[in-house]
Amino acid sequence: MRLLTHNMLSSNIKGVTNGFPLLIEAEKVVEKPVDFNPDFLRNIFPKIDWKALVAAARAVGYGELPDTADAAMLESDDFLRHLHHALLQLHLEEGALVCPETGRRFPVNKGIPNMLLHEDEV
Repeated sequence: MRLLTHNMLSSNIKGVTNGFPLLIEAEKVVEKPVDFNPDFLRNIFPKIDWKALVAAARAVGYGELPDTADAAMLESDDFLRHLHHALLQLHLEEGALVCPETGRRFPVNKGIPNMLLHEDEV
């Protein structure tokens, strides 16, 4: 699961009011090469929750993103390459996503998060 995907997931357990961002418990993280596309990064940047992305990147061992970012930084090739690496090349292969409110763990196996809810959580 890419961190781009993580940035768009939340816990939908009944009664949860703050299910975003899901915390990451990483057991295995892999890097997969992806062609660099600065136009894609510039277009997706406004949709990214930056604080959640930085926390997720650090949870998987990547500390190259600044604490804050703004649109002016999109002119920096160095910034774009770090963003590209974090969003698209880092993959959570094994581990779990954890609801920040309930502590419910959603397993991630072979890069696929299992977000299915139990009957009592719907």
